[in-house]
Amino acid sequence: MGGVGSGWKSDPDSKKTTEDCRSIDVRNWQRHGRLRPGLFFNWQWSRCSEVVASIGVRTEIDRVILSYRHRSSGEDWQSESYSIDLDWTDCHYGTERPWFLCPASGCRRRVAILYCDGMFACRRCSQLAYPCQRERVDDRAARKANRIRDRLGWEQGILNQNGLKPKGMHWKTFYQLSMKHDALAQKSFVGMVARMDLSMRFLEDAS
Repeated sequence: MGGVGSGWKSDPDSKKTTEDCRSIDVRNWQRHGRLRPGLFFNWQWSRCSEVVASIGVRTEIDRVILSYRHRSSGEDWQSESYSIDLDWTDCHYGTERPWFLCPASGCRRRVAILYCDGMFACRRCSQLAYPCQRERVDDRAARKANRIRDRLGWEQGILNQNGLKPKGMHWKTFYQLSMKHDALAQKSFVGMVARMDLSMRFLEDAS
């Protein structure tokens, strides 16, 4: 079984995103009752129903202690064991919400999610981008158009035909959403055609 960080592949020339790294979410652990002091549990990541990585977690008052192994490509395995402090903020109805305090040196930002690129840290300290930040303009337009298609109950994919007005939706709302969808779809088409044209020119120049 691999430790955290084994088997990852990414483009070395591009900035990693939050989807490229395994993460832990303190809200998830709270929902599952994993933050009570005195517990020890294994947290696992699976792919196709097979466990591909795991960490050991020990809980104490206002902190958790992580234990795991990791390695980069071609390097030896390294063992890690360190604590992550917790902070709590008051919510409605007398409940409290937990937060991780980023364990990176000089940080201690209050965050819900930590990402592992060797060590667990917040997104800023791990220098990670959100996936949408690496989208092309036409990809972003297609994603927004598909979001509208989902709201309208249309089949996903801007290459598919537009559907009918959902039952119960006002015609004014339907027309506004349809017009916005068509504008986004057109923007995506223009970008895709431009990229295809550039690709064809590159192939012609290389031949």
